[in-house]
Amino acid sequence: MRDWTAWTTQGILSGTGGVDTVEIGPVHGDLTLHTTWVDGQAVLSVQYTGATDWFTVTGSPVSAATERQARDIHQRMVEAAQSGGSATAPHMGETT
Repeated sequence: MRDWTAWTTQGILSGTGGVDTVEIGPVHGDLTLHTTWVDGQAVLSVQYTGATDWFTVTGSPVSAATERQARDIHQRMVEAAQSGGSATAPHMGETT
């Protein structure tokens, strides 16, 4: 059996520079962040709220040994998106 869970936060208003993505570079504005934790990895993706396309956050996936660590990574990514500056996926040393 695999352990997994996911979190989604909608309506994040990004700071200047938004969130950096692998596929299209920075996205900014009204964003939705999704994190899936599976097999010790937090996989982060972002989309324009209400859109259908998802983009990989630069630096994703991030190692997360526990569900709590993955949840902390998700929250840190929400905060980074709000701050902007072409935010990328936070790493374990940067989580609470």
